[in-house]
Amino acid sequence: MDPVIRVTVVDDHEIFRSGLRMVINKMGYAKVVAEAGDGEEFLKLLPELETDIVLMDIEMPVLNGIEATRKALEINPDLKIIALTMFKDDAYIQSMIEAGVKGFLIKNIRKEVLERALQAVYNGKTYYSEELWDYFTRSVVKDDKKEEKPSAEGMALTRRELDVLQLLAEGLSNKEIADRLFVSERTVVGHKSNLMSKTNTKNTVALLAYALRNGLIDI
Repeated sequence: MDPVIRVTVVDDHEIFRSGLRMVINKMGYAKVVAEAGDGEEFLKLLPELETDIVLMDIEMPVLNGIEATRKALEINPDLKIIALTMFKDDAYIQSMIEAGVKGFLIKNIRKEVLERALQAVYNGKTYYSEELWDYFTRSVVKDDKKEEKPSAEGMALTRRELDVLQLLAEGLSNKEIADRLFVSERTVVGHKSNLMSKTNTKNTVALLAYALRNGLIDI
């Protein structure tokens, strides 16, 4: 029997939390072990909380999902957080990725998509709803104002830059990447800066979207 995936749901809508709890608890291998109505309530639970995955809403009263994610990962860097979002939340996506989430789910997700996300993140991977990758790609094209980007072959990415890019795609933070590659966080930041310069992108989301479109990373 598969191990039980312990899930915490953080969302300010009680009905939405109830629906998620019902779906997750019926999976057989997953169970909702805690709930919170805002980020502050979640952080109060965290010291005594035994959970594998946190489903974190972005827009919440008192303390939003961005700040809650940052503070939670300072307390427990191994925590695996998946952001819950609507398309109107796109302005916050970059902040959530930089805060350290392992994936994004659209709130109107189907059961099978939720299952894939929980299993992927539980097993150390990342998961992004396909709708969001489509959005990222459109955003990159829009931001570039139709400027032609260098080809993947012409970017001359180093082996280490490709390593950093892949680990970013897997949801690792700067510190986690530094630990994995046995380098300093400053070195990782330098590699990210070089990557964005070579790909003509302005932030991590745009960089990952570019890398996905050009087959530079495996998701």
